[in-house]
Amino acid sequence: MTAGTILHNTKTPLTVWFWAAYLMTTDKRGVSALLLQRQFGLPRYETAWMMLHKFRRAMVNLAREQLWGEVEVDDTWIGGNQAGLRGSRQLKGRKAALVFVAVEKRGRATGRARIEVIPDFKSATLIAFLKKNVKSGATVYTDGLKSFSGLQEAGFKHVPRIQPRRIELRKGAKSVVPLADRAIGNLQQWLIGTHHGVSREQLQVYLDEFVFRHNRRRLPMAAFQTLLGLGTARKPTHYNQIRGAADLAKPDPNVLGSDLESSTTPRIWLKQPDKQELARACPKMPHFGQP
Repeated sequence: MTAGTILHNTKTPLTVWFWAAYLMTTDKRGVSALLLQRQFGLPRYETAWMMLHKFRRAMVNLAREQLWGEVEVDDTWIGGNQAGLRGSRQLKGRKAALVFVAVEKRGRATGRARIEVIPDFKSATLIAFLKKNVKSGATVYTDGLKSFSGLQEAGFKHVPRIQPRRIELRKGAKSVVPLADRAIGNLQQWLIGTHHGVSREQLQVYLDEFVFRHNRRRLPMAAFQTLLGLGTARKPTHYNQIRGAADLAKPDPNVLGSDLESSTTPRIWLKQPDKQELARACPKMPHFGQP
């Protein structure tokens, strides 16, 4: 029954797997490997860590629909503040990971989201993300970053706006992409509250988990059933591949893309966001944005 799925050759009872999937999808905070180990009395932490990572790798459906309609986009850094950097766009020497966020705009409410780690702010990088995740013809709201200047030619309706400076935002100025900022605030709060620090190599699957739960927040039981279905359709990934994130470095068409890493793996330690920024970005915390 489990052969050829993410549960292939497992020695852990299926009831524990089902409970892990249930907690990951129905609790807005998700579940950490340490908590999972304690709750179910698993003899090894590595077992809980591996179970959660196998589920994370099954959370992206290749056949999912692109975002459509009105879409807000923004970028953020995942990682704490770092001394010696000049400006928020500096890439050289920065330890934090650069993440790009796109969120559907449904009036004042948030629709579905897409979040990915990106290497830089180049126009080709941002447009490639949007072509992959947003339907052509959609209206895309951005800040004034020059890299967005080619969106019109790429087939999108582009609405650029000048984002207030950070000091002005802290004084109460409104963001020009409030829904994207809300998703970013929720993401950072979740990573801090549940995981505290994640490895750079594994960050994308944590983003996939956040997006999976966010997009199904109104129907948590449907999310649980969907995850079980996706898990049975994915080929197994071995422990050594997951621990070193080798399966993420070279994407496998059959396997989609913290905690346990080698001692040499750099980790992204997270800093608690400024309370005023968090309150503005996430006025309804901890509900992962308004449905």
